[in-house]
Amino acid sequence: MPLEILKQERESTQGLIRRFSKAIKKSGILKEARRRRFFQRPLSQRSKKDAALRKERLREEFKKKEKLGLNK
Repeated sequence: MPLEILKQERESTQGLIRRFSKAIKKSGILKEARRRRFFQRPLSQRSKKDAALRKERLREEFKKKEKLGLNK
């Protein structure tokens, strides 16, 4: 989805940048780029379950160490 902004007669550089920014926001290009930048593949059910169990186990270990005064 190409976007072209041409400098108008007697338009300052700041005005051009402002118009360009507005056009980018309005077109949704920036939102789409950010969404694609942080894309993560969906995890399988097994992977989700394993990750949840691992987090729970680590949380319990942390609480245990905290009671013993080993965590700083």
